[in-house]
Amino acid sequence: MIKGSIVALITPMNALGEIDYQGLEKLIEFHLSEGTDGLLVLGTTGESSTLTPEEEEEILRFTVAKVNKRIPVIAGAGTNDTKKTIERVQRLAAIGADQLLVITPYYNKTSDAGLLAHFTAIADQSPRPIILYNVPSRTGMTIPIPVLEKLATHPQISGIKEASGDLAYVMAVGRLLTDSFVLYSGNDDAILPILSVGGSGVISVWANIQPRLVHELVATFEQGNLRRAQQIQLTALPLIHALFSETNPIPIKAAMEMMALPSGVLRLPLVPLSEDKRGVLQELLPMKGREQV
Repeated sequence: MIKGSIVALITPMNALGEIDYQGLEKLIEFHLSEGTDGLLVLGTTGESSTLTPEEEEEILRFTVAKVNKRIPVIAGAGTNDTKKTIERVQRLAAIGADQLLVITPYYNKTSDAGLLAHFTAIADQSPRPIILYNVPSRTGMTIPIPVLEKLATHPQISGIKEASGDLAYVMAVGRLLTDSFVLYSGNDDAILPILSVGGSGVISVWANIQPRLVHELVATFEQGNLRRAQQIQLTALPLIHALFSETNPIPIKAAMEMMALPSGVLRLPLVPLSEDKRGVLQELLPMKGREQV
């Protein structure tokens, strides 16, 4: 099981909107040196919806080769088509993904029975463990607890990334956790609450710019230093909220550009961060010489 801080990595691009592989290599090395516990590529933060299948494969192949088994690599693999998702899961697993992140169907929202059948079919045919992704703000549907209770027993379903923001739901998920089914925070502003009910870590947007701090938050909690974990989480809240002031990954790419980290342009329909929100974000960023948390 993967524990700790897993960064939901952006996809760096050049001025023409092409994948910046030199920048990607720099980001991978940055995270390896800063204590990040795992990498997620091809997720929403990585602008997966605008990547071609060829780009997806090359990004994952490049990442797996550069990481060279030093930390786990997870690949976003979900679609709203079960058959396509199975094909994608198998293709990305063959390239070298250690686990696959699979979102609930979107737009063609299904019933509880359909949701159970969807995830079961994918898990049955996946060569690698899958992590469920619950993010109703994006998909319009939540994985109901009775459905999740059944999915949690599947040997190829290793956990859930929970991004509903509903702490009552999180508490219910906490009752289902085992050594083989774990919980990750999908919201950077709720890492500590999720850890407190048995969470194993976070799949984080914030970690793109402060990976060592996000790793420390999880590690200090696991070591029993609740006061330090609280300090990190609560002090970082204004910055975390600024990183979600517009649709992800618009603000995080802006923040990385301000910090001279490889980021680059966004692909339409995403556009650059508005000037007023850029100003707010810039004031909150951990620039060199500014006091850190």
